[in-house]
Amino acid sequence: MPRFNAAYLNLNQNYLFAEIRRRTKVFTDAHPDVRLIDLGVGDVTQPLPPAVVRAMHEATDELARRETFKGYGPYVGYEFLRADIATHDFGSRGVQVAVDEVFVSDGGKSDSANLQEIFAPDCVVAVMDPVYPVYADSNVVAGRTGRADAGGRYAGITYLPCTAENSFQPALPDRHVDLIYLCYPNNPTGAVVTREALARWVAYARAEEAVILYDAAYEAYIADPDVPHSIYEIDGAREVAIECRSFSKNAGFTGMRLAYTVVPKEMRGRAPDGTTMSLNALWARRTAIKSNGLPYVIQRAAAAVYTPEGKKQVQALVDSYMANARIISAGLAAAGFTVYGARNAPYIWVRTPPSVSSWDFFDRVLGTAHVVGSPGGGFGPSGEGYFRLTAFGSRAQTEEAVERIKTRL
Repeated sequence: MPRFNAAYLNLNQNYLFAEIRRRTKVFTDAHPDVRLIDLGVGDVTQPLPPAVVRAMHEATDELARRETFKGYGPYVGYEFLRADIATHDFGSRGVQVAVDEVFVSDGGKSDSANLQEIFAPDCVVAVMDPVYPVYADSNVVAGRTGRADAGGRYAGITYLPCTAENSFQPALPDRHVDLIYLCYPNNPTGAVVTREALARWVAYARAEEAVILYDAAYEAYIADPDVPHSIYEIDGAREVAIECRSFSKNAGFTGMRLAYTVVPKEMRGRAPDGTTMSLNALWARRTAIKSNGLPYVIQRAAAAVYTPEGKKQVQALVDSYMANARIISAGLAAAGFTVYGARNAPYIWVRTPPSVSSWDFFDRVLGTAHVVGSPGGGFGPSGEGYFRLTAFGSRAQTEEAVERIKTRL
């Protein structure tokens, strides 16, 4: 029989959100009469914006007519959507992004996992800690690491601790790395990066000839005017940074699946013989191999986000979720918990009680308050001692969850 990829054996036993679902199911099977409130997995709960729904209906009608029917679309996405992205997400902030630098995909998780494929197996990887698990896991299965140690750190990955003690701002690596995963606003801590700090990362990457993989999935939630929305607002970033964004958490596309990645033409990679090649061209080639493009209906729906009506409706969704974040933050702080986040991101990062592990606190909140959260340790070793709640529930669910935690724990 064929040998399988043994790097999969290096993975930690369970993916964080799969383990959350498993433990939740065990609890509900044992307590079928309990009504849970789920603020763990960051799935949205409000319906799609009306402008998006209308665009989907119109696009479906187009597919029902021979003269407007669409079959296979462009691998990289339809130009109408890519042009809207370049104009509204970047051009409106004075950032120049060309249409052929935008690659539409089926989700930020896919892009975050797949980008490492265009880099050599011996590239050294640095990840923020804690952070979205896919960054590390995708490099584990690519064979860039060994097994995790007792503390959860994979051999071969450079961890960049983000804790309350350093205001959730990681220090620059003290060694050379090739690939740097940054996520701002951050999932799970809710922290943001200043323009000055981001400029230091760009300067480091330029000096080390490294690449920053910049996840800006929660850009729409930035409230502070001085916080950069894109890494390309920093001089020199186009030479060293790839940026990913998603429609999931701003426009409610978690079930629709649409995101995009920007790969500037200035970015180059080096072959073993020293010759260089465009990373934009490599990513385009990889996309052509592995994707037939996203459905026309979904891309038309995404384009509706950029209409005047769509922008207002998306902002209303963002405002509603951020109101939930403030309710959770204020309620838990009043109950005596130490709370972070909830200002520029839809996540609330809570310090667990002394000597209580993040998974033990997960079980306690589940079993006592009947609320599902996410244990910080599942996001990385430096997440131990913390607990994440999301603001994506309904207003009623959010208020009830806070009240349960306040009165039952």
